[in-house]
Amino acid sequence: MDRVTVLHRDRSQGDTGRGPEAPVVPALATKVKVLGCSGGIGGALRTTALLVDDDILIDAGTGVGDLSLESLARIDHVFVTHSHLDHVTSIPFLVDTVCWMRRSPLIVYGIKEVLDILRAHLFNWKIWPDFTQIPDGDKPFMVYREIRVGEPVEIRGRKFTAIPANHTVPAVGYSVQGPRAALIFTGDTCINDGLWKVVNATRNLKYLIIETAFSNKERDIAIASKHLCPQMLAEELEKMRAEPEVFITHLKPGEGALTMKEVTHAAGRWRPRMLENNQEFSL
Repeated sequence: MDRVTVLHRDRSQGDTGRGPEAPVVPALATKVKVLGCSGGIGGALRTTALLVDDDILIDAGTGVGDLSLESLARIDHVFVTHSHLDHVTSIPFLVDTVCWMRRSPLIVYGIKEVLDILRAHLFNWKIWPDFTQIPDGDKPFMVYREIRVGEPVEIRGRKFTAIPANHTVPAVGYSVQGPRAALIFTGDTCINDGLWKVVNATRNLKYLIIETAFSNKERDIAIASKHLCPQMLAEELEKMRAEPEVFITHLKPGEGALTMKEVTHAAGRWRPRMLENNQEFSL
């Protein structure tokens, strides 16, 4: 039986898998809060992490570390876009920190290729302990859940669907469907026709969060590392038929102002805005 389905049944019987102060996910709207959206660190900059209501993460960059211990213990699910450190660095600390406070394992979702990298190169007993085997394989503190592009995962009324991305390692973005609207997060990506097929087919799409990691003068680096620059962003947005609010993420430290100026010049008719820490969206 699907573990998410089992999780729902357990919780309906009173076993939340969290500490004693576990709140109920809001029935009227799904909330998405930005914990980190920078392409690097320094000062107030935090790398990529989105908190959905209080129990789900999309990626787990350095911004997760700003949550309280009680908030960390409420996180039950982590949807991973890809294996780069700026997107997964807090998963090891999260599970290690709150495992003793939980009654159910932390569930980490990703496509097979991403989960294989986490197994081989992160939770491998050399970089970090394998929490899928702690305290033992039958009752671990963490489990992996393989997902496929295009197949939605529903968790207590919220739907998460992996969507195509084009990056230097296996990667996806995510569509998040709440009761009122949808949000699409591209993850790290370059030129990506598959993304726009999903964007244009998504009903009630209210927000698009799309990366633009480099300024135009670094277009060659953007192409080599499979990111976007403002000129490429504008070319990609031309493929969009939907009319969501557009937010720019993954700006490189020290170049945010320049890159956003170039974004406005190249893609101004879509009125893109810079994503900011602690920004909240309602779906």
